[in-house]
Amino acid sequence: MMKRRDFMKSTLGTALGASLSGLPLATAATKEPTQVDSGDINSRAGLKDEYDLHFIAVGDWGRNGEDHQMQVAKQMGNWASTHPNNFIISTGDNFYPSGVVSEHDPLWHYSFENIYTAFALQWDWYPILGNHDYKSNPDAQVRYTAISRRWKMPARYYSKVFKIDNQQELLIAFIDTNPLIPEFYKNSEYGPHVTGQQPEMQLSWLDDLLSTSDAQWKIVVGHHPIYTAGPRTENYDTLAVRKVLEPLLEKHKIPLYLSGHEHSLQHLRAEGKTTHQFISGSGSETTSVKSEIPYSRFQASSYGFMYFSFRKDDFRVQCVDHEGQIVYSTSITM
Repeated sequence: MMKRRDFMKSTLGTALGASLSGLPLATAATKEPTQVDSGDINSRAGLKDEYDLHFIAVGDWGRNGEDHQMQVAKQMGNWASTHPNNFIISTGDNFYPSGVVSEHDPLWHYSFENIYTAFALQWDWYPILGNHDYKSNPDAQVRYTAISRRWKMPARYYSKVFKIDNQQELLIAFIDTNPLIPEFYKNSEYGPHVTGQQPEMQLSWLDDLLSTSDAQWKIVVGHHPIYTAGPRTENYDTLAVRKVLEPLLEKHKIPLYLSGHEHSLQHLRAEGKTTHQFISGSGSETTSVKSEIPYSRFQASSYGFMYFSFRKDDFRVQCVDHEGQIVYSTSITM
């Protein structure tokens, strides 16, 4: 009696033989196979516009989903699902109130993994450290890079080159502004984690990086602003970072400095300066803004994020609020 396994093999062999019997062996051997890769059938491949590289920037967000973090996260997912987007930048203060204690801290789930759940937000995230991240263990956020597929923070400060098109590149310097603030070294919470950071080495690294790069676009991302129309217009941290960072930005004619820290959406440019500064720091909370600041081109106490689009000669910035509305848009030419 034929066993069931032998019967199935016999039946399968007969079916395969029958399907091939009508096909000349020469044809079967020489016909070119179809080349269909995952990218060819990915629905996101059809999301194109006149720009070549896109990213979302959000800051000051980690509040366990509270105070509009969930609403902003939802709109980020909706936006990235319907617009081309290559990656996400976090401008710091990733975990309130006091950072994370380790790479296994439950806040990774409560404030990040279980909040930004949209498929379109599973692309690479490039974070930097904010002052609240310095209250516990900032290096735990570096170590989480080895655990998460999308969290990409190889060091407290680092750089990354992105292709704009076949010829042009975008260099982004992700810096750590916390050690640049002298008052932090005397602070009981920040002090233990800024001690020994040697800020002059980071500034020398940044200077060399911007000097030697051949990228068409060079931009810098740091947590603390150098100008602001928020509550910290003349605060010690704003003034300290401006003092050491602005000369480098102007020396290398950097067109864009992106920051967080102020819980609002802002576009600023001081008179006679090259650098446009954008603040995206309202991922879960808002604070007041001032309307009389002469170097402010836009300021809004709105929950939301920013969307950047680059091509060879210009870039566009759009501010999107927690309801998905574009509240500001501007284009800047090289």
